[in-house]
Amino acid sequence: MKKALSTTNAPAALGPYSQGIESNGTVYVSGQLPIVPATGKFAEGGIKEEARQSLTNIKNILAEAGLTMDNVVKVTVLLADINDFAAVNEVYAEFFTAPYPARSAFGVAALPKGGNIEIEAIAVR
Repeated sequence: MKKALSTTNAPAALGPYSQGIESNGTVYVSGQLPIVPATGKFAEGGIKEEARQSLTNIKNILAEAGLTMDNVVKVTVLLADINDFAAVNEVYAEFFTAPYPARSAFGVAALPKGGNIEIEAIAVR
């Protein structure tokens, strides 16, 4: 069985998908662009602020399932510019503590809505 997660504290899905899905104690959070839910626009200020917003969106979706960032076991980071990797790491360290989740990071040709970053996560109870 699967249960869709939905919160107004994260941006609505841009297509036919859920913000997150829980199945058998595992939560899969869809890729989060750095969209501020209240405005529907990208966070301003640069890649650090954008990374912070994407991670905050993930945190808020997890909260809807009664979980925290400590429950995250895997993260995937997609970057329009792989040279932003170090700056994103600085912000990433604000959200996670050891033992850190497993992670992949990729430089990609393009992201939805012209975004610079998109982050997805998997968490377990």
